[in-house]
Amino acid sequence: MLKSGRYILGKEVHAFENEFGSFLGSDPVVGVANGTDALVLALRGLGLRSGSGVVTVSHTATATVAAIELAGGVPVFTDIDPHWMVMDPQRLTDTIREYRKKKNIPLQAVVVVHLYGQPADMMGIRKVCKKEGLLLVEDCAQSAGGLWSSRMTGTWGDAAAFSFYPTKNLGALGDGGAVLASNRGVTNRIRILREYGWIRRNESQLAGMNSRLDELQAAILRVKLKALSKENQKRRELANLYRKEIRNKEIILPEERVEGRHVYHLFVARSLHRNRLQRYLKKNGIIANIHYPFPIHRQPGYRGRFWIPKAGLPETEKAAREVLSLPLFPEIAHSDLKYISTKLNIFK
Repeated sequence: MLKSGRYILGKEVHAFENEFGSFLGSDPVVGVANGTDALVLALRGLGLRSGSGVVTVSHTATATVAAIELAGGVPVFTDIDPHWMVMDPQRLTDTIREYRKKKNIPLQAVVVVHLYGQPADMMGIRKVCKKEGLLLVEDCAQSAGGLWSSRMTGTWGDAAAFSFYPTKNLGALGDGGAVLASNRGVTNRIRILREYGWIRRNESQLAGMNSRLDELQAAILRVKLKALSKENQKRRELANLYRKEIRNKEIILPEERVEGRHVYHLFVARSLHRNRLQRYLKKNGIIANIHYPFPIHRQPGYRGRFWIPKAGLPETEKAAREVLSLPLFPEIAHSDLKYISTKLNIFK
């Protein structure tokens, strides 16, 4: 690859776009520079109009909301399902109807986030979007290889965004991302938008941007893609081992949905005593992180700027107070996992 002298949008990128699309059971994806750009380009490729409302959740990485704004949209927040911590079809319906009664800014799209690798109810959410006349975009930054009803996350919506940040289940050795669209015309538009709107070099047919997956990252991703299913299965086995070993009623463990396949980008437990539990684990040599400690609507850069339901986002805020990510990655030793479980079982 290095000998070719082609380091951007060459044979490796083209091959990865085809191979990842095949893995998803879809047409080829469009390789881009990172996951945030992927979501921006998904929305722009679908024709998001500047100033239009885009419904999403506040319990997510900041990148979700930043991308909506970068694409010209106005974030509108809906609350999460209290059990699964992802977008809920009924709450989505209620949010849309309340918003439309009170605001004159038109809604155009929904961005559903498969947070932590947990697939959202895509049948229910897609049904809502179709009924309400809204575009559906999937944020699959944490769910590569996840399933809902035997279909990969990313293949349910009008478009989907993937991140290949190094910590992701399918991670590069630098930044990277991809966009999948259900319509080939949209896919072609995204390909044009990712490189200055060029159809011919130095002639912009559209107002595009610079967001290109490089050859080195594509080559790395091609190798790592071959191991993704195996590593996801390993994550699932480790998650089941945690569920078997941890028996402390003060700690709520993530569960599997009957219709979905969780890929455990993160293994996120909940506890009413989260902060004390985190300190206790640290004293015992166990690093447990919080994803995410502050809902987007409570962060200084976003506070008070976007619409939320009259009842607020109580489940979102409750989750932010309780979530704690326990160590889980394919290489973790069973002995380490059992040590962590033992310490959790004696926590009071």
